[in-house]
Amino acid sequence: LSATNIVRLKRLWEQDYKDWARRDLSSKRYVYFWADGIYFNVRLEDAENKRQCILIIMGTLENGKKELVSILDGYRESKQAWQEMLGDLKHRGLKEGPKLAVGDGGLGFWAALREEFPETIEQRCWVHKTANILDKMPKSIQPRAKVHIRDMYMAPTKEEALKACHHFLSQYQVKYERSCNCLEKDKDSLFAFYDFPAEHWRQIRSTNPIESTFATVRLRTNRTKGCGSRLATLTMVFKLAMETEKNRAENQRTSTYRKGH
Repeated sequence: LSATNIVRLKRLWEQDYKDWARRDLSSKRYVYFWADGIYFNVRLEDAENKRQCILIIMGTLENGKKELVSILDGYRESKQAWQEMLGDLKHRGLKEGPKLAVGDGGLGFWAALREEFPETIEQRCWVHKTANILDKMPKSIQPRAKVHIRDMYMAPTKEEALKACHHFLSQYQVKYERSCNCLEKDKDSLFAFYDFPAEHWRQIRSTNPIESTFATVRLRTNRTKGCGSRLATLTMVFKLAMETEKNRAENQRTSTYRKGH
């Protein structure tokens, strides 16, 4: 493509992003949110060479369709940044928060969520929590401990999951107190997903829906050299994420067609 065409396409895409970021949400009703802050290897011109952090919310509508809800740039995952994002959703017409929100335990997201949508139930991500627990143990113990952790979130019922949790704590409390404290402090929000339909458990016990979508985005941004503007970075992440979302929907339709024939 010529330089002129590239400039023209960038302008069109930037306008697409601006229109999307201002779209009306009054008809939307989300059942689930996934929230995460993802760092990309793109440095902003005015950011003192700091890597760009993009705050992301994905959601599931009542009809089961997953979609990108919001993208906002920031330098850290602060309560103020997340509150700005959630407040903007309300300003654009979102009447209710989701029934359940999934995220990492370290996010400022939770403090913001409690103020903006206090009725939403919190679910901590098991992938992040597993890594945090194991990080506080010797490497020799980690494989066995990981099996015990998996027994918690893969249990067929909440009652059995809590039994597995109690077994883990009784086995490791004496020698690995820091790991057990890491588990106990988020215990209530780790098992919240069991109160929702079993067919949704695999999706709502971690932030994998965001990770899988933005793995493709990272591949592209990792090749981006030098610095970029705030709008250019947001536009690139937005367009790549929307293309990934479109391809996933197309693959799902193809898979459904093949099963029917």
